[in-house]
Amino acid sequence: MGAYTEPDKVRSLTDAAALVADGDTVAVGGALSAREPMALVRELIRQGRRNLHLVGSAHGIDVDLLVGAGAASVVEESYVGFEQDFGLAPAYRRAAESGRITLRESCCYTILQQLRAAEYGLPFLPVRGIIGTGIAGLHPEYREIECPFTGVPLVAVPALAPDVALIHALAADRRGNVHLARPLVLDERFTFASKKVVVTVERIASEAEVAAAGVVLPYFAVTAVVEAPHGAHPTSCYPHYAYDRRHLAEWVTAAATDEGIAGYLDRYVHGPGTEEGYLKVVGEERLEELTRWSESDQRWQELLS
Repeated sequence: MGAYTEPDKVRSLTDAAALVADGDTVAVGGALSAREPMALVRELIRQGRRNLHLVGSAHGIDVDLLVGAGAASVVEESYVGFEQDFGLAPAYRRAAESGRITLRESCCYTILQQLRAAEYGLPFLPVRGIIGTGIAGLHPEYREIECPFTGVPLVAVPALAPDVALIHALAADRRGNVHLARPLVLDERFTFASKKVVVTVERIASEAEVAAAGVVLPYFAVTAVVEAPHGAHPTSCYPHYAYDRRHLAEWVTAAATDEGIAGYLDRYVHGPGTEEGYLKVVGEERLEELTRWSESDQRWQELLS
């Protein structure tokens, strides 16, 4: 983890995404269809980033989109898909089956231990849950060891210190103190294990307001902050907005073919050119609908039907 003490860390999305270099190991915050850093994902694609090594717990459109756009060459996740809703992520699956990306399937706890090792300044930490599985075969860097106290076999997993962590949160002040809503998933661990941390937020708030809400990520661990309203769309950012099931369905259909992916990227990423342009294409009316998810049970059920 670096230490960043500048008094004002607010950056443009363009400048913040430029902190990610080709070939970087990138920790992707959020999970599944919740609070994924989609504004940063789209900007990395616009900037033509390549050969990224993506690390996360369990993800959806963020990883699928980066893979489909050709930005990722290695993916280290426990799962990439849309749960019971739309199944496995189509672009990721095709890329894995064809060998276009290197697949390093892991499990959430193993990645957590690797991040903890980096936080604690340790070269490794032990796990036991992957013994007897095929996961170790995908990770030649793992080592079998024997517990010096009990003789129980364990697996030593090396420390993982991503080059950059990408996180979306509710609010931050200009110094970089971040208020983050639960579930935190691996976002705290990513922050303290990574060399750089880029956070997009729904809005920039005062130091007093962020402190009152609760600082989850402290300023000294955060490299840059970007104000990006609806920056997690089409995933959710509760309590502000629900995930956009209709948009996710559009992506899953498009991602079934390379031509479909090209069409989606032209419509939502390259064509608009900016996040402001993306939100215009999505439409103010649709974005407003998603913010009204909590009005009633009927309302959120209609959104997700």
